[in-house]
Amino acid sequence: MTTTSVSRPVGELLRQWRERRRMSQMDLALQAEISTRHLSFVETGRSKPSREMILRLAEELDLPLRERNHLLLSGGFAPVYSETPLSSPEMASVREALGQVLSGHEPYPAVVVDQRWNVVDRNSATGLLLRGVAPELLVPPVNVLRLSLHPKGMSQRIINLGEWRAHLLHRLRRQISLTADPELGALWRELDDYPCDQPVPEIDRPGPGHIVIPLRIRRGYRELAFFSTMATFGTPLDITVAELAIEAYFPANPETAAYLQHQHHPD
Repeated sequence: MTTTSVSRPVGELLRQWRERRRMSQMDLALQAEISTRHLSFVETGRSKPSREMILRLAEELDLPLRERNHLLLSGGFAPVYSETPLSSPEMASVREALGQVLSGHEPYPAVVVDQRWNVVDRNSATGLLLRGVAPELLVPPVNVLRLSLHPKGMSQRIINLGEWRAHLLHRLRRQISLTADPELGALWRELDDYPCDQPVPEIDRPGPGHIVIPLRIRRGYRELAFFSTMATFGTPLDITVAELAIEAYFPANPETAAYLQHQHHPD
């Protein structure tokens, strides 16, 4: 699904992206090594940009590959970035790399998500986080943000729900500002409407001894604590690859690490 309309003039789309990035015409022109006058003509439609000019401006605006294709279509050019299904033979090396990361991260949870936070793949250790989740939330496509904050999802067991909710919503809002994806906007509104019986801080603030915001989850009589890292492919030239991310969870304290190790090697 597109996130911008290809029927709109390419100059208008470029201006909107420039304003979204809070750049002046002079700033963008200097970075793209063109004159401010030329950029102004492109944005107003007085000058038709070449394919190379569109790609250069899109690069300086740090646009997602999907949006670069939309700009090219609006400018009358064919898209240059492919969107190859992950299941295709050409993506075998990508699938292998993802599988190695997921399996190699066990006994700690890790999940592969697409741009809209839908699960693409996960390792077996994520089952620890999914216990007690309503079955309907596990019907594909499974959205990890919905899974986390839905009243019938993980939120039932998240001890610091207000803090974790604020973190996820702030992260999603930043992503929306970068991508202008309306589906992410709809997801944010859905998540924001979910109930929460804890205070939700306006900004991320460290608790006592915290160096990252932990996910604190109840497991029977235990409390498990995690922090997460996000990894993406370094030089993607395919939309599918560019929109993949691996979220890997690590134990935030020795007790959580020991429990996960014991679950993995009970003897």
